[in-house]
Amino acid sequence: MYRYISKTWEGHLQTRSSIIKDRAVIWRREQAILRIERPSRLDRARKLGFKSKQGFVMLRVRVGRGGMRKSRPKSGRRPKHLGTVRIKAAISMKQVAERRVLKKFPNLKVMGSYVVYRDGKNQWFEIILVDPDHPSIKVDSDLSWLSAKDAS
Repeated sequence: MYRYISKTWEGHLQTRSSIIKDRAVIWRREQAILRIERPSRLDRARKLGFKSKQGFVMLRVRVGRGGMRKSRPKSGRRPKHLGTVRIKAAISMKQVAERRVLKKFPNLKVMGSYVVYRDGKNQWFEIILVDPDHPSIKVDSDLSWLSAKDAS
């Protein structure tokens, strides 16, 4: 079943279907980091270890796209407000999204993330987070490695 979901998503992304474009219109108006009930791409989420149980959190994150082409302003400003500090060639958009999420939710661990949509200005990722202190995660034998790392 997941193979068919994957093929459908790939087809929608390649043809730029109106279904995903309509979703992107809604996503642009939403917050940059938004908690969602269930993953949009169930096949990718399951491959990364998502389970529909307590202790798992799904987030959709919007990251602005752009490269290293931004020039430094001529007039005097402090470096933080230049707008050139956060633009780095070595860090991928995926890593930026995961870093922003971990800053907002420091008690959760990232299981994985994947791209949902990309347009000229933004890129959206869905990130799977797990609460290692949740009782249902501690009991799960597949996820015992999460709480084992915290103990050492």
